[in-house]
Amino acid sequence: MSEPRRFWRRFRGLVALTLVALVVVAALLWQQQHRKPASPAGPAALTPTVVPGGKYSEALVGSPARFNPLLDPLNRVDRDVDRLLYCSLIRFDSRGMPLGNLAESWGISQDGTIYNFALRPEATWHDGQPVTAEDVVFTVNLMRQAELPVPADIRDFWSEVEAKALDAHTVQFKLPEAFAPFLDYLTFGLLPRHVWGGLDPKEIANAPLNLQPVGCGPFRFDHLLVADGRIQGVVLQAFDAYYQGRPFLDEVTFRYYASPQAALRAYQEGEVLGIDRVTSDILQPALAEPRLNFYTTRLPRLTLILFNLKNPEVAFFQDPVVRRALYMGLNRRWMIDRILNGQALLANGPIFPGTWAYYDKLPQMKYDPEEAVKMLREADYTFPEEGATVRAKDDQKLAFDLLYPDDPQHEALAKAIQEDWAALGVQANLVPVAYERLLSDYLEPRDYQAALVDLDLSRSPDPDPYPFWHQAMITGGQNYSQWDDRRASEYLEQARTTPDIAKRMQLYRNFQVYFAREWPALPLFYPLYTYAVDAQIQGIRLGPVFDLSDRFNNIQKWHFVPLPPVPGS
Repeated sequence: MSEPRRFWRRFRGLVALTLVALVVVAALLWQQQHRKPASPAGPAALTPTVVPGGKYSEALVGSPARFNPLLDPLNRVDRDVDRLLYCSLIRFDSRGMPLGNLAESWGISQDGTIYNFALRPEATWHDGQPVTAEDVVFTVNLMRQAELPVPADIRDFWSEVEAKALDAHTVQFKLPEAFAPFLDYLTFGLLPRHVWGGLDPKEIANAPLNLQPVGCGPFRFDHLLVADGRIQGVVLQAFDAYYQGRPFLDEVTFRYYASPQAALRAYQEGEVLGIDRVTSDILQPALAEPRLNFYTTRLPRLTLILFNLKNPEVAFFQDPVVRRALYMGLNRRWMIDRILNGQALLANGPIFPGTWAYYDKLPQMKYDPEEAVKMLREADYTFPEEGATVRAKDDQKLAFDLLYPDDPQHEALAKAIQEDWAALGVQANLVPVAYERLLSDYLEPRDYQAALVDLDLSRSPDPDPYPFWHQAMITGGQNYSQWDDRRASEYLEQARTTPDIAKRMQLYRNFQVYFAREWPALPLFYPLYTYAVDAQIQGIRLGPVFDLSDRFNNIQKWHFVPLPPVPGS
């Protein structure tokens, strides 16, 4: 297959490298996902009739900036609010499958370069004006503007895509070449042209309208909560004319707090009914709250060990036997239980479990240090002299530097990895690196030997492993391992150029099987995320998330169920 053209190489290759692991809760919460208090009202209380009405309030750890979906990529708490205020063409379910949102339906040309979307004709903005295809085109045009602080990769992406309104409720996108992950880019929140159209792009970032948002989502802006000259919260009201049906809840209030501890205190004092994330430092007191339900799921992150496969100083990394033995010698379960407090799932590949592209019959790499030692010995990696502790072959020792982010959790993981490999006769010299330097000074210039990192694939429901493992990404992309494998690259090329989901599933299955044979890098864990909400709020369904705001995927169905006071409270 010919090498793919230059356009799509630049995109989907700018996924952020996360250097600070999000601290979530222990895996024991997995079993408490639907913990509910005992009800004295008998069986009828277990299946209550949903009655519209009620208010929900949630603690967000952070500070607001702008309620503008084009400007919220760097502020998670803004994305949480915007998720309720704004609508998008499509959204994704927990398996990463696209679903219609504002788009009622869509079609794709046979060559995969033209996408037509039919919008719901009944959709209106919160001020009563109709949502039209011109609003979609207007929003896309804004994302191209250099005057707006839109992420550079997003701006460059949309600069190459033609968007036009075919009529009031049909919008068309023309791509320069087929790109199957294109739907990933259509989850952006829409802005109303009649509200924003009179502003120069350079005025938008600081416009007062950012704190007076008009959207088309299930909830509309009502007012800010302000005290001492600071925004303390924001109140949203149910939008009666929402095109997918009015939410059951009447009101959602978000309140801002400086820390998880402050958020938990707010719940304990009755200020809020939910906590946006339960971290390990508030786990025990949170568990003591009798009416707090916990919802735990996998995050879109992958902790793994990267090898620099083209570094001549560590040529032994090019040997698949060495890579497999190193993987087999890692006691990852112990690391999860003892270091991560159970807050992760074992990883066995670069594609997330539970998604449409994941192949669930992949063999699990088991911890077997004896077999790992046997493999190294049979491959002629032996101790060169009596009393030696490091194996060698052809006078090259199995010794290398392992970089890791300079924080306590990664340090503990790195030390455990070092000890496991020492038991095999492999020497890993630990090198802590400041967060801001690991990517810029080591991975991007390919100036490293091995590295422990976390890859953050947030807001990327389409798996598209191309940026990290394709040959074209070795130079200037995110193929930090410099894995130069034509067979793997062909699977990835074909998977990102065919719109046929069945064909893509097969290609990604082939890729995962091949990856698990070669192990160009060692996948370790998928971190977990836990959300906590008072038992009075029911109807929550939390699947795997691609962004923390995905916890609101079914907020229209959330409902308030008054409960009797907790005895002794």
